[in-house]
Amino acid sequence: MLFRFVTGLETGQKHAILLALDVLLIPLTFVVAMLVLSAGSAPLGAIPWSFVGLLALVGGLTSHVLDLPRIRLKSYEQQAILLSTAYAGLVGIFAALAAPMLLDTPLAPGTLAMFTMLHLIATVGCRLVMRHAVIAIYRQGQPQHRVLIYGAGQTGVQLATALRTDPEVEPIAFVDDNPTLRKVMVAGLPVYSPVRIEDLIRERRIDRVVLAMPSLSRPKQARIARRLEEVGCEVSTLPSFAALIGEGPLIDRIQPVDPSDYLGRDGLDWDANRSAVYAGRSVMITGAGGSIGAELTRQLLACRPRRLVLYEISELALYQLERELSDLPDDASDTEIVPVLGSVTDDVAVRRTLLAHEVEIVMHAAAYKHVPIVERNQLAGLRNNVLGTKIVADAARDAGASHFILISTDKAVRPSNMMGASKRLAELLVQDLATRSTTTRFGIVRFGNVLGSSGSVVPLFEEQITRGGPVTLTHAQVTRYFMTISEAARLVLMAGNFTQGGEVFVLDMGTPVPIRQLARQMIEAAGYTVCDESNPDGDIEIVITGLRPGEKLHEELSAGGGPLMPTPHPKIRRTEEIGLSEIEIAAALKALSRAIDDSDEAAARAAVRRWVADYDAAPVRKIGDGISGTARPGAS
Repeated sequence: MLFRFVTGLETGQKHAILLALDVLLIPLTFVVAMLVLSAGSAPLGAIPWSFVGLLALVGGLTSHVLDLPRIRLKSYEQQAILLSTAYAGLVGIFAALAAPMLLDTPLAPGTLAMFTMLHLIATVGCRLVMRHAVIAIYRQGQPQHRVLIYGAGQTGVQLATALRTDPEVEPIAFVDDNPTLRKVMVAGLPVYSPVRIEDLIRERRIDRVVLAMPSLSRPKQARIARRLEEVGCEVSTLPSFAALIGEGPLIDRIQPVDPSDYLGRDGLDWDANRSAVYAGRSVMITGAGGSIGAELTRQLLACRPRRLVLYEISELALYQLERELSDLPDDASDTEIVPVLGSVTDDVAVRRTLLAHEVEIVMHAAAYKHVPIVERNQLAGLRNNVLGTKIVADAARDAGASHFILISTDKAVRPSNMMGASKRLAELLVQDLATRSTTTRFGIVRFGNVLGSSGSVVPLFEEQITRGGPVTLTHAQVTRYFMTISEAARLVLMAGNFTQGGEVFVLDMGTPVPIRQLARQMIEAAGYTVCDESNPDGDIEIVITGLRPGEKLHEELSAGGGPLMPTPHPKIRRTEEIGLSEIEIAAALKALSRAIDDSDEAAARAAVRRWVADYDAAPVRKIGDGISGTARPGAS
């Protein structure tokens, strides 16, 4: 009933009530002042009522001129109290000046002083009481969110003051690391130590914790937030109020950095005219929705092929790539874009696509590439990476394609995991086809890790830095070869010009990059510091987790043992490696196919060990010991 009455008042009615209050308080406080000074002995007849009435009228006019009734009760704070003080002072001055002229006996100075003081107290006190009453009435009509504020500094105090005017939110207390604030009240709220925060959340039924510490670095705020979320409490972060209006720095973000900055070398020179083999041709890219496949598509447009066939198993990835290409200006390329949804393990679909679109060049980028996933799903990895490559390569040869380029990985060199072994088997069967093909030129492009590709270490580190760390590293001495996505795509395209049959091309990628150094560079590029023994107060810690099954400390680019041979491009090298005979490849594929059809992982691993030289398999852990599941085909 009371809630409906208060919420139903119109603005004009609220102003009238407050104005009437100001008028009525003047005679009330004047009478009280005279009674107090006379110790209650002053008769009512001795009170100058006509003067009091005039004083009330003047007070009402003054209140109206100063707009006191227009100040919302929920916003009645420090500035409004100062205005009320000025109002009470003006009424008191008028009484002091008018009393000698209107009264036979002037008022005693004590009476005027007492009246002014009581009038001020009554004006401010009534509004504060009404303010709390109105907020309480509003809160009865809707659910409450009980908030704990982490940080009793300036931002926290400002937040508590603002939340008091919100009927849906009730600030309960502060938590602060400063021991001098313990057992004191700040902005009307108690301050507790952070060690008590879990008990406070439970005992005071806290719904949300707001981190009001803008000076604290984002990684440290993120660590606090994760700890509180584990307790089951929602957490929000508040920048400084100055930052909200542009007067202070907003919460730090990872600034975009050119990936080549992490490599410490110049990028790969590129001239689309030097890849004339693609001009006017029909080109199919398998795994087109993956990181490398998508970049190949973008780079190929500059070579002006007649048609680009985008072959991809992921509908979402294919949709996103087609939408990106459709947004290009009409005059950007006259290349026909053909999206095809299908799997490289579907022989009929692959052959139908090649023939229907008269494909002349195949760039085979489809693969399961994430080492831990393939290690725990070995049959799926072998089916896709080995048998899928066999299906696409055979279909390309039978369709009369002029070029087939397999995109491989440095993990295929002396592999220690099933993903690398599957890619090595794919290389071996492509090399075998190259020795027996008179129409199709088969080539292999092998490179290291790609900065920024899905599942690579850079996006992982960026995510961990955004969450406040720690940044996880499998080993302190682990190193990897790196290149950018654009470098990798350009290497593949240029290698297509050099392919004669069976070559394995690798990029001169300089020296391997220490992953610990990369992690430190990324932390510092984000504007943070590394937390270690030399800097215990740093923002983000680097944590060593241990090598994963099948992971090597250092990768290699060639298993031949000899020097890499030159090609027409100074940054592209060629390696010669001993392959398998036609009979050996046939036996390996037969054993592998039988093991996959029988769902026999042991037999599949035995076949891989027999036919992949230098395969040093790590112990296989069962699903549940770590990451499990499957990955979609993407760039190797």
